[in-house]
Amino acid sequence: MAESLRRMVNNGNFTSLQDKLEKWLDDYHINTNDQNVARACELVELNARVQGQLFTLLNLVASEGGLYGGVNTLKNRLLPWLSSGFAASAASVSADTSLAVLAEAADKDRQITEIQSHYEQQLDNMEKDLNDTKEDAAALKAELDETRDELDDTRRKSTGTMMATEDEIIRLKEELRLTRDEASSLRTRVDLVGDYERQVRVLRDEIAILRGERAALENGFPEPLPPLPPPRPGSPTHAKLTDSVRRSRLIGRYNDLFSIDRVEALTTLRRYIPDDEEMVQRIIFVGVQEAFHAAKMAFRAMRLRVRKNLAITHVGPETLEEAVLDYIVRNTDLFDVNGAVQDTIRAMNVNPKISFPAEIDFNLLHPFIREVCRCGWGMCALEPPLDISPATDAELYNELKYRRSYDSEFTAPLVAYHVWPAMMEYDRVVVKGEAVTKRGASLSPRRATSPRPMSPSRSRSPSPTRSGSAMSVSSRPSSRSSPRPYSAASSYVSY
Repeated sequence: MAESLRRMVNNGNFTSLQDKLEKWLDDYHINTNDQNVARACELVELNARVQGQLFTLLNLVASEGGLYGGVNTLKNRLLPWLSSGFAASAASVSADTSLAVLAEAADKDRQITEIQSHYEQQLDNMEKDLNDTKEDAAALKAELDETRDELDDTRRKSTGTMMATEDEIIRLKEELRLTRDEASSLRTRVDLVGDYERQVRVLRDEIAILRGERAALENGFPEPLPPLPPPRPGSPTHAKLTDSVRRSRLIGRYNDLFSIDRVEALTTLRRYIPDDEEMVQRIIFVGVQEAFHAAKMAFRAMRLRVRKNLAITHVGPETLEEAVLDYIVRNTDLFDVNGAVQDTIRAMNVNPKISFPAEIDFNLLHPFIREVCRCGWGMCALEPPLDISPATDAELYNELKYRRSYDSEFTAPLVAYHVWPAMMEYDRVVVKGEAVTKRGASLSPRRATSPRPMSPSRSRSPSPTRSGSAMSVSSRPSSRSSPRPYSAASSYVSY
């Protein structure tokens, strides 16, 4: 058998068949029909000889296996091929021939074998997956037991820690209560000290006035003030020489109050009034108004006192008013800024448009109010003086005097509330203020929802008028329920 197979391989019949096929393919389009048919017949004859040799080899191989050698292979491979028409055409072989039955049986056996092997493979896979799942379940159970033990241990430890924490909380609450009581008592003492200081300040002022009057009665001239340097004839006073420099510095300081000091004050207030931004803005604006008013009142009192003391001894060459202003500019340390701050805070406490939590007072804004009072005092000492514009809620928005804030309704014609006052020189705007405009702004002033305890309101006299001026000033109402209608022009006269 092996020798026959070796001879067949050495003859190269399959190689010759492949070469003839390739050559026929190359010459197919140039050959005639008869030549192509002859080539096809030649290939069929060669293929028949090759098949005859293969069948001889098949017979020899099957005979080496005995009587039933290779039966299964012949049924599965050869018989289906023979039944498809190799040995006979479809017209001469019926569907129930033995070859068709054998082929069908062989096909079914092959399918059953494939299904059985596939099922066995799936069963092995399922058993493997089941074993893996059992191992994972055992690992999870062990981890769960370990976690349960850790949880029990943590629970035992936390029980003791919780008891210690509760004791510490009770102790801290007791300390907090004691601290609050101490702070309340200290606040009461501070208020008493402040009252004493105000009384001492008032008494000192009265003593100074009495001393001056006594000196005027006994000696014919008032109590001497700190002397002024003698001016040269025809030379301008110190106040006039420094007026432009002081004016530019005060304008810059006013802008810094808005951009720096006001922001810091807003941050402080928002810690105690976190949910009412409008009230925070109103508190700052009212504080600025009251601080400027207190500074102007202090400047007016100072000017009257200095004029009274210099009126008897003044000889010139500058006018009395120039000498008074020059003296005030040179002695700015005589300004009682702490008294002006306290007057501002008292006025804010009785203002019905703003409120503050009962446990906190407006002394939180003391640094801010102090700087505003200093700026207002300096603006009063200019010639001509500077002032802030009057402002009322629900007034018509003026683009020359204010700019709108970022949260305004830019089509609204009325001012809901003011953020920062404008700086004015008589009727001319020097620095614009800021206001919030909203549609439907109320024409009546907003009142605080939970006002602080009111202290007695201080009385205010009407502003004097400028002599010989066509402008008239309305008398200032004594009630705090409505804003003061003072104007930029009338607030500078006769300090």
